[in-house]
Amino acid sequence: MRRMTTLLLALLGLPAFLQSDTFPVEITVDTSRSKGPLREIWRFFGADEPNYAYMKDGEKLLGQLGAMDPGHVYFRAHNLMTSGDGTPALKWGSTNIYTEDENGDPVYDWTLVDLIFDTYLENGVRPYVQMGFMPEALSSHPDPYKHTWRPGLPYEWIYTGWAYPPNDYSKWGELCHQWALHCVERYGMEEVEQWYWETWNESNAPYWQGTPEELYKLHDYAMAGVLRAIPKARVGGPDSAGYGGDWTRSFLEHCLRGRNYATGETGTRLDFVSFHAKGSPEYAGDHIRMGIAHQLREIDKGFALVASFPELRDTPIVIGESDPEGCAACQGDRFSYRNGTMYSSYTAASFARKRDLADKHGINFAGALTWAFTFEDQPYFAGFRQLASNGIALPVLNVFRMMSRMSGNRVACRSTSEVPLQTMIDSGVREDPDVAALASVDGRRVWVMVWHYHDDDLPGPEALVSLKIKGLPESAGGARLKHYRVDEFHSNAYDLWRRWGEPVAPDEHQYEQLEAASDLARLEDSPDSVDIDRGVASLRFNLPRQGVSLLVLDLE
Repeated sequence: MRRMTTLLLALLGLPAFLQSDTFPVEITVDTSRSKGPLREIWRFFGADEPNYAYMKDGEKLLGQLGAMDPGHVYFRAHNLMTSGDGTPALKWGSTNIYTEDENGDPVYDWTLVDLIFDTYLENGVRPYVQMGFMPEALSSHPDPYKHTWRPGLPYEWIYTGWAYPPNDYSKWGELCHQWALHCVERYGMEEVEQWYWETWNESNAPYWQGTPEELYKLHDYAMAGVLRAIPKARVGGPDSAGYGGDWTRSFLEHCLRGRNYATGETGTRLDFVSFHAKGSPEYAGDHIRMGIAHQLREIDKGFALVASFPELRDTPIVIGESDPEGCAACQGDRFSYRNGTMYSSYTAASFARKRDLADKHGINFAGALTWAFTFEDQPYFAGFRQLASNGIALPVLNVFRMMSRMSGNRVACRSTSEVPLQTMIDSGVREDPDVAALASVDGRRVWVMVWHYHDDDLPGPEALVSLKIKGLPESAGGARLKHYRVDEFHSNAYDLWRRWGEPVAPDEHQYEQLEAASDLARLEDSPDSVDIDRGVASLRFNLPRQGVSLLVLDLE
């Protein structure tokens, strides 16, 4: 079968690296060359639909996210202040946090936002609080208020009354204050001081139907309200669409040196800076071609922009949405890759390069937020950008599980088949595949994550990886080895479901099998130990295209 595939690829005129069964890759990890602490940049997630959090599949997934690092995982959601009865829909959610009585006086209702935050915290997840969107009673353009969008309809249909500035900034600021004060009373000051607080979403895009100056005013009043309740709150923004260019520069200028609309003082505190960065895939008719270059360029520009402000050189940066493309709730052929190993291998390769870009600019990179969660009561593997489907984890979640197991100091890696950072920024991974590694050391434990990525979702040869780990203590005679794998047959319930013929409603036995297949799995034929000779451990293994491995060595 492999020979037939190779011949077919040659006849199609595809590149040489696609025309052989395997190709050799040499990866060297030097544990003696530290690159500083391995930051947990993976630990941020988010979604448009806040109400899914307390539903059956949402709560299950929150528990899986929180279990990766309890108390250090954060979740950002849209629509936490949107009016409605709490019934979720695609790109919609509501809490009815604010209404007014017949006299126009505020009525606060914390019931649903409490339920959402309670569910986060009970599952080891903390809020990344987005103050938005505009309650109907405060909207300066409330009619129509709730949108009726669904996949396939014009995207601009979603921008209804919730996207407009308030009709009263004082009431808006007081709402933010009362909400923050309520959170202090319910969860305690020590807890809420560890949350992130930011205003709105992508205000340089149609998500905000006001002017930049109105956004500054909205932000100032919101932050003044929060800080009156929580003086040491972690506040920031602006969570712009893309890196934001001149729009983000003007926002940062306002926060650093402008007149605060709410207090009359100079500036609005920035404890973190956030912007978004998305990829740009293309559908070629028979396969998806990912756009990792576009995402890395946005990050490169965003880091450079923040670094251009001396006052922000050490300020933490969160890429507040960091994904292969823009619309989690969209569906269609061009999004079919999300269920399988294209999404998981893209995630491994892109997160590593985000670290490299942070090194390039010398900035304080706190994390990258994956805008993917789950969609309740939808068909199995429906093609949304999500981490789980019907309670079944997708391969991409297992890459996050891999990253969550790594700790200590990041150490130097070199691969003969890694695509240079600047090449990836300029043109992506369009010729030879990217087979590279991320490694860390903590005491006598070593982690090496290796991925095999290409922008084109096409078959290709396996990488024959020769991994050398040097700089180990010469006193160590060997190490126990665990080799975890994400590929077509490991940590992958989606491909198991496809091999069954894609059943619409798996029965109880099948569901149990899917759950088992969705766990992070070990590679069956991997050895359980490795020899160490004069401080060097050597291993060889095959890594299929779109595969990701995590090797864990415990020195004896």
